[in-house]
Amino acid sequence: MAAKGISVDLNKPLVFQVGQLGDDYEEWINKPILSKEGPRFFANPILEFLTRTAWWVIPLVWLPVATWFVLGSVKMGLTPTELAATFLTGFFGWTFMEYTLHRFFFHKNFKGYWGNTVHYLLHGCHHKHPMDSLRLVFPPAGAAILASIFWNLLFKPFIPPSIAPALFGGFLVGYVAYDLTHYYLHHGKPVKGVSHKLRRNHMDHHFRNHDSGYGISSNFWDRVFGTLPPERS
Repeated sequence: MAAKGISVDLNKPLVFQVGQLGDDYEEWINKPILSKEGPRFFANPILEFLTRTAWWVIPLVWLPVATWFVLGSVKMGLTPTELAATFLTGFFGWTFMEYTLHRFFFHKNFKGYWGNTVHYLLHGCHHKHPMDSLRLVFPPAGAAILASIFWNLLFKPFIPPSIAPALFGGFLVGYVAYDLTHYYLHHGKPVKGVSHKLRRNHMDHHFRNHDSGYGISSNFWDRVFGTLPPERS
């Protein structure tokens, strides 16, 4: 796979190779390799292990964390009605965050060696190897860093103390729903209904037009902002 005389060897760890593609990086990642066997990212076995995550790890790790946050609001006196409304608001808020991150960050055209390298780790690898079953969900170590940033910069400073934990709990459950939906859209076989439409839109995003169809767990924000994939002829 050559770009401007630079060759990417798929038989060697990829992460520190892809940055050298420069302006050709985006074109390279959008020529997918349809193999369930993922490439090696790092020569270091510990780093390599941290990039691979089975789908069932996500609910196992994050649902207890979300429950702990929700119980924090219960202990501070939120009524069942307030708790439900707050939780659902957080859940819905995740769908907007999902859309925003995917559209404006994961599909930003980063330039330079390190921009391409970081982008490949976060999202480019998924477009290059969309069927890699162990890199379809976000590794817990990376998700923990992002969750800490969201909690400490967005939730804790600006939301009343009794509401913030339940709101964040709903946000985390929204994230779990997103990651599991994403895995199902790639490896499940829905034939009708909402899941079928979501899968069709997501496959269009990968294989027809990667500048549309940014919603994964919902196409609500794609409808709001006019980024649904074009209708198939």
